[in-house]
Amino acid sequence: MNTPDSIRALLHSENFGDRLRGINQLREIDPAIAFELIQIPVIDPNVRVRYAAVSQLASLGSQNRESALTMLNVALADIEPDVQAAAADSIGALKLTEAYEQLEALYRRTPEWLVGFSVIAALGELGDPRSFDLLKEALTSDSELVQTAAIGSLGELGDVRAVELLAPYAANPDWQIRYRVVQALARLNTPEARSMIETLTQDETEQVAEQARQVLAA
Repeated sequence: MNTPDSIRALLHSENFGDRLRGINQLREIDPAIAFELIQIPVIDPNVRVRYAAVSQLASLGSQNRESALTMLNVALADIEPDVQAAAADSIGALKLTEAYEQLEALYRRTPEWLVGFSVIAALGELGDPRSFDLLKEALTSDSELVQTAAIGSLGELGDVRAVELLAPYAANPDWQIRYRVVQALARLNTPEARSMIETLTQDETEQVAEQARQVLAA
């Protein structure tokens, strides 16, 4: 049976594989104790260990949101893009709107599409009205994955100004983008949005057309 003491020993092991095992075993103990122990590997010298620990803050961070925010802000400034992306994911999962400015700053300075994608996706979960302009900007990203995340996040944000922004993407050559537009418009649910969804029921790609029909039938 794994205990806090046995896990602590793993987290302090010189073998990074042991440290990873320790992080995984944190799921098996009391979350309050696990939160205290996760603070060891979030500053581990090994990037894989830091990534695993920061990712797990998505579930453990609710034990102490203030401490989690402090750790995640540090992780946003990590030298490794994977850790930065994991921090953005966890901030979104925990809905830490206090980190909005740090997320925006990271998006503007990162050259990594994965980090940009994670930030934009997190903004949808945060639901912070301040993110509208940044999501609007992300719609024109060179990365289609970032564009797709921006479409989804604008839907989650619920600001009806997004309907006009999304209109050109309803005719995007990539059917997956059109599919995401249907989902976003369904959340916005204005007469203009429903009109666009009705048009998309005739989409040439069946997945898009079926999604549009399901939205209208709901």
